Amino acid sequence: MKQSELVCLCRAGFEKELASELNDIATAASVFGYVKTQANSGFGVYICSNFEDAEKLHRSINYQSLTFIRHWFISHGVLGDLGLTDRATPIANALEEMPRVRRTDSVYLDTNEGKSLNTLSKAVVKHVDKIITTETNSLWVGQVLFLDNQTAYVGASLHSQISPWPSGILHLRVPRSAPSRATLKLEEAWHQFVPKKDWEMRLAPSMTAVDLGAAPGGWTWQLVNKHMFVQAIDNGPMDESLMESGQVTHHRSDGFVYTPSKTVDWLVCDIADKPSRVTSMIIRWAKNRWFREAVFNLKLPMKQRYVAVSDAKEAIAKAMGSENIKFHLRIKQLYHDREEVTAHLRLFDS
Repeated sequence: MKQSELVCLCRAGFEKELASELNDIATAASVFGYVKTQANSGFGVYICSNFEDAEKLHRSINYQSLTFIRHWFISHGVLGDLGLTDRATPIANALEEMPRVRRTDSVYLDTNEGKSLNTLSKAVVKHVDKIITTETNSLWVGQVLFLDNQTAYVGASLHSQISPWPSGILHLRVPRSAPSRATLKLEEAWHQFVPKKDWEMRLAPSMTAVDLGAAPGGWTWQLVNKHMFVQAIDNGPMDESLMESGQVTHHRSDGFVYTPSKTVDWLVCDIADKPSRVTSMIIRWAKNRWFREAVFNLKLPMKQRYVAVSDAKEAIAKAMGSENIKFHLRIKQLYHDREEVTAHLRLFDS
């Protein structure tokens, strides 16, 4: 049997966290293999003895539940010495060894070199799709990832197991009127965690929200842009145009001690503090049902970053279980995050 690899993309610098996540997924799926990574490469691979094991691992967990892995696909290994005149033919031949695909996608690493190869990759993929036989109803999507101009991973992903955005990256533009670039983190979180079909119901005008650590108002701007009424909690000054909207009430207070007068639709929090402290605060709010949905960032320590995320998940699950609260939690390292991850916690009626 031919050796197969599950190629996984991440934010450069988080390869160790990707490896830990892959190992946990493989253990849960009873798939045996090993991880290979290279520091600051923006990817890692889980090497399996055969395609069936790689597919089992690929199917074992919904891609939306992944934290550090932003995109993944199965490959039979690296193609080298592609040459400069005809890269498409050997890539097409490699794709023919995979399940029949509905199309082929160009994938790129989130590094300077990876981004510079994206134009080449797109051009090659156009030629590849003219060579291979595609199948409209196939469950698989072809994948081409260039490591340099003569080396590439070629493989396939299940269509249901990949992000709708190329390479798992959602590019957003900073709105001119937003007071900070941090606004993109909340916007991306909504795209990641709230299905577009639910936006009219779950991100509706006249909803209420609390923004902890609000100043100068990057996340508050997103809430106001959705025509919500916001309690902005921060000892620092808020953007004047937000205050002029008539939708924001500014409380000069510590976000960790603020208590709402009634349940709000949304709690958002981008406070820079220890992840354990932020998690404890979110748990307090959840136990009191002071929000229906929450988006909050966890600033990760220099070491034990994967452990910090795992501890947060475990603490929230344990607390919600003790109160018999039905909930849904997802934690994701977003494209617009840096040394942090973004979490979404939704509470349901018992």
